[in-house]
Amino acid sequence: MLMHRTALLASTAVALLAFAAPACAQDAPANAPAPTAAPVDVQNQDDIIITAQKRSQTLIDVPQSVTVVSGDLLEKQQATSFQDYLNLVPGLQVNQSTPGESRLILRGLNTGGVASTVAVYVDETPFGSSTALANGGVLAGDFDTFDVARVEVLRGPQGTLYGANSLGGLLKFVTNAPDTTKTEMRVRGGVEDTKGGDLSYYGNSMINVPLGDTIAFRASGFYKKSGGWIDSVGTTATDLFGYTLKADVADNINGAESYGGRASLLFKPSKGFDIRLTAFLQNIRVDSPSVVESDPNTLQTLYGRQTQSRFADPFSNVNYRLYNALINYDFGFATLTSSTSYATQKQTFLDDATFNLSGIVRALLGAPANEFFLNQKTNNRKWTQELRLASARNSTFEWLIGGYYNNEKALILQDYAATVPGTTTPISFPFVLGHVDLTSKYEEYAGFANGTLHIGKSFDIDFGGRYSHNSQTASQAAAGVLAGNVPVNSNLRSSDDVFTFSVAPKIKFGDRASLYARVAKGYRPGGPNVIAPNAPAGTPESFNPDTTVSYEVGFKGETIDRTFAIDMAAYHIDWNNIQLLTVVNGFGVNINGSNATSDGAEFTATIRPIQGFVTSINGAYTDAKLSGDAPALVGGLKGDRLPYTPKYSVSWNSDYTWGIGGDAKAFIGGSLRFLSKQNAGFDATFRAANGRQRQIPSYATLDLRAGLDFGRFSLEAYARNLTNSEGKTSTGSLTANGLPVSPNGALTTGVIRPRVIGLSVSAGF
Repeated sequence: MLMHRTALLASTAVALLAFAAPACAQDAPANAPAPTAAPVDVQNQDDIIITAQKRSQTLIDVPQSVTVVSGDLLEKQQATSFQDYLNLVPGLQVNQSTPGESRLILRGLNTGGVASTVAVYVDETPFGSSTALANGGVLAGDFDTFDVARVEVLRGPQGTLYGANSLGGLLKFVTNAPDTTKTEMRVRGGVEDTKGGDLSYYGNSMINVPLGDTIAFRASGFYKKSGGWIDSVGTTATDLFGYTLKADVADNINGAESYGGRASLLFKPSKGFDIRLTAFLQNIRVDSPSVVESDPNTLQTLYGRQTQSRFADPFSNVNYRLYNALINYDFGFATLTSSTSYATQKQTFLDDATFNLSGIVRALLGAPANEFFLNQKTNNRKWTQELRLASARNSTFEWLIGGYYNNEKALILQDYAATVPGTTTPISFPFVLGHVDLTSKYEEYAGFANGTLHIGKSFDIDFGGRYSHNSQTASQAAAGVLAGNVPVNSNLRSSDDVFTFSVAPKIKFGDRASLYARVAKGYRPGGPNVIAPNAPAGTPESFNPDTTVSYEVGFKGETIDRTFAIDMAAYHIDWNNIQLLTVVNGFGVNINGSNATSDGAEFTATIRPIQGFVTSINGAYTDAKLSGDAPALVGGLKGDRLPYTPKYSVSWNSDYTWGIGGDAKAFIGGSLRFLSKQNAGFDATFRAANGRQRQIPSYATLDLRAGLDFGRFSLEAYARNLTNSEGKTSTGSLTANGLPVSPNGALTTGVIRPRVIGLSVSAGF
């Protein structure tokens, strides 16, 4: 039934009814034409369909806080990685100083551990390590977004349908499926100039080919060379042992490359049966990290420019490989879905530890090392199988039931090495300098169910539960004077049994508005601690899962003509038994330490006053803090805000498109993002001296874009960070192994890219 055009009033129950007052079509008032543009074309605006609850639903029907970023919007804003689309997702933060090494944070749930609090999916495939033994927390899959249909971000615990490591939420890449109805080809290329840095350039291509009425093939490829802008200026400094070291002199040392592709084959012999095979690969190659040396108290950049002291040539190589077979069969009463996935994530990096450790090598071993570095490999192999049965649409009750299996193997290898002064030749010691070998296995079984009970036309209750069991084993050997010569321990084991749930009642006000409440639980697996077989009594052999329980209320609504829409939510989260890294009896271990709470609110408001003009404003208020003291070495005390989440963040995005003759269109747009100050990582020494944690200053960024679209061809010019803001995103450590990390007492801080001016050209056939 059609409804009156309405306007949003105050945020009260009476106002909610304004979105849904029923009326006959002839009673609806006509839209007055705008003086310079046509009224909004409602019929050409499709409902946003998402798969957040593992069935296709409109965004308004999903009783939880979800942001959907379309592939078209990602492309228009030149957004290809996490950092590029943060302004589109309220409540999402990324802690990153090196491309490919990212920590995702939703609703402030972060204490700096090595296991993830936000799950990453590519279609039906969970990606990344489920454990704390393979650095999953800092290796979130940052997939290129070219030819992606949309990115879905689900805020709050997702333990019922998505399981482990989604205690803060979920980020899901939904790729475009092959199309059996048309042949399509697109190419895109561009160049960017970074202030004070090297040029960047990129190229993308896509092809979709029907191979008959029932088979189609789709493939895409991408390449981007990102120019560096940070310099090494030959810093000279004396270490604690009296040795003078001089850093390299080199410009733009933090360049990076990202390249790869995706191929997908769809076989759809009937309306109720389809098989889709997909392969996705991506390589990320990084030189030096994007960090600069800063004052440890104020975080102001030192030396009058963005620099770091490079002694050895660091690098980071990250490889993603993902393969999936997806089968759907419609029995009529229900649809059976099988998703089989195999994925690998491999990282090799070299970390420059010259200033930190070369002095002690010289002093204790008599080896005049010129460069000193840590070489590490982190490999994770993950095989998953999910089988679920989802009922057909029903006006009374809809259900979903499924099972899940996960088998992972992980490896971390660390080797310390030094080079002969004046050369790159490794020094050959008569002993092992430092070597660590950690292997681990993770196996999980889970069963889950979800149901939606429709009570009349206006009230639903969504509820579900999941039982998960996992078992883990690990083995570690450490040798060498810098690694402690720890005996091999191959008897490291743990197991968990966890039940998660969600309950979400919802009131619908017609087809265009809903009010919901949601209570949900999420978890992160525990695991064995990597300790020696002769570790002293009291050294914890394992740690337990930590869990979140979220209480959320929200409203989603839009006017019948879709000129205005709003999505808002408020929440309280209890985070219990937080996994924290600390040292017990000389061993680095995970423990279950303090608890925390997160209280906040998010909103997104979208206005379409005339045809072609869209403005959206989103924001988040996040008050996440410890509710008890963390262990002394962690450095967090009761009341401290959790790290790397601003208390306030607001983004504005506007775009206007208009016809210029024939099929040609012009467009112009802009984005503004503001983040308030935020706490850096917990630091016991800094807090003791200053009565608070170190704080990252607030900053704002401004982006502009404009272009011409001739149908098959388009041209776009854009500027990112137009005001050249020096936003800081992360902080390093002042010391490691009890010794300074950087010269002159500097602290390294991650920074955003300076002003970028770019030009792109696209063609489609």
